[in-house]
Amino acid sequence: MSFDFGFALGILPVLLQGAVLTVLATIGGFAGALVGGAIVATMHRSDIKALRFLAIGFVYVIRNTPLLVQLYFVFYVLPSFGITIGALSAGILGLSLHYSAFIAEVYRAGIGAVPVGQFEAADALGLGTVQKWALVIAPQAVKPILPVLGNYLIGMFKETPILATITVIELFGAAQDVAGKTYRYNEPYTLVALIFLAISIPCSLLVRRLDSTRKGA
Repeated sequence: MSFDFGFALGILPVLLQGAVLTVLATIGGFAGALVGGAIVATMHRSDIKALRFLAIGFVYVIRNTPLLVQLYFVFYVLPSFGITIGALSAGILGLSLHYSAFIAEVYRAGIGAVPVGQFEAADALGLGTVQKWALVIAPQAVKPILPVLGNYLIGMFKETPILATITVIELFGAAQDVAGKTYRYNEPYTLVALIFLAISIPCSLLVRRLDSTRKGA
């Protein structure tokens, strides 16, 4: 099947609408994962055994089941328990839960890289818990993990086509819809690849720049 540039230009607005939804799902999912990861990491460091057990169990379950299964559970199984969530919200929630498990481990690694002496020094100065974490620990822990978080953000963006399986018409879903109606596949999927590259490459270069800056600091 030949590539029809006129047809490609005609479907571009539809695909760009899908791309907007893709970006929204990525931003929402990543924001949720940052918060969820912080909660799980905090629970993991808790002195309360039950909280540590829950955090470990959550990370274990999420990291050992596919994202697709988790999305199906959120979108199709939760309604059986009286919890019905719209497709896009379910997609964002699924991405948030999935990446929370991975980002929690990133947080733990960042905190673990802070020398013990820094904790002891903060305690010796009589800093409260909030001051200790905000002024001493967090600034040292966040800097080395920024490139890793950037890579997870790009990874999440590239995984958004899976949201089409729960009826979210994001970029890939829009391309599927066009292909299904017109029986033309070259143009929509080629444009999908180009749009993904147009967004992913600048983000990758930014992450690389962050990493270089960190190493040079």
